[in-house]
Amino acid sequence: MSSYINTVNPERHAPYLDIPDDVIEYLHYLDFVKLRSPRTVNGYYLDLRGFFRFMMVQWNRTDPNTPPEKIDLTQITSNDIAGISKRDIFSYLEYVRNANNGAKARARKLSALKGFFGYMCTQVNKIAQNPTENVTLGAPKKALPKYLTENESLSLLNNIQSDFYERDFCIITLFLNCGMRLAELVSINLSDFRDDTIRITGKGSKERLVYLNDACLQALAHYRKARNALPNLTDKDALFVSKRTGKRLTARRVEQIVARCLQSAGLSGRGFSPHKLRHTAATLMYQGGVDMLALKEILGHESVSTTQIYTHINQQQLRDAVQASPLSSQKFIEKSSGESPDQNDGESAAQRIKDS
Repeated sequence: MSSYINTVNPERHAPYLDIPDDVIEYLHYLDFVKLRSPRTVNGYYLDLRGFFRFMMVQWNRTDPNTPPEKIDLTQITSNDIAGISKRDIFSYLEYVRNANNGAKARARKLSALKGFFGYMCTQVNKIAQNPTENVTLGAPKKALPKYLTENESLSLLNNIQSDFYERDFCIITLFLNCGMRLAELVSINLSDFRDDTIRITGKGSKERLVYLNDACLQALAHYRKARNALPNLTDKDALFVSKRTGKRLTARRVEQIVARCLQSAGLSGRGFSPHKLRHTAATLMYQGGVDMLALKEILGHESVSTTQIYTHINQQQLRDAVQASPLSSQKFIEKSSGESPDQNDGESAAQRIKDS
């Protein structure tokens, strides 16, 4: 069974039939009651599946050498889950740390466990004690996002090599100017445009309007003309399509296009990706003076606290602030050739003031 969420059809996800019934019910709760996005539900599915595979080994109900995908979780009952202790949670967290999961991954896995056991304890009352209660991890260090400088962004745009140049130039332009996510870009339809705006469907199926600047409008005009000339256009409403098949581009194909463009611009091997182009757009807008609340709306962030990371990477403004000091142009002052008064002279001067 596939667990992959198709970004072109984000409402689709796997039926999740290889996990305990209680976990299936919890995922339905997230889906239909909490209205979590399919991508979020899928993430919880993967993390909870991994935990219960670990527990099957802990319970000695499977051979430790059994491949994970061969471990049968469907026989796990509510009584089994009720017997999970805080020690089991700590053992699992130690296991995932030893498996080279980073701090963010461990925090995400713990969050999935907290959500599930909280549901079992307080929503459906199937367990008496929540084993994740008061279990915390140290806050992971927030890494500053990678981004391209203005010159690197221009170099990227000037070095696009493609057999469908207009399309790929438009893709890079929208990433660099609108700061949209990869899943958002591939799901854009022609019907989403109105005048100089585009309706973006983001996380949790939340919609927002993004305004298009002149660079985006020009890139779109050139691409639409080339798109309309395709002889085999299959997905009539999809904005970005394959030149060969006429079908909507997949997220993976866009990743490949971006990687090729980065390589031709001499920017490969530095960890850049479509998401890093989103960071680039946000950084350049912030450096250009865009208000933090406005930037939050453009990026589709749930909270401004997420957007505030860009306040820490505006290095040029920090340099300019230091240079703005009226003392910044002060030249080095050579040491005076005259003799400096020693300590006794200083005491004498103080004594003279006292005596006067």
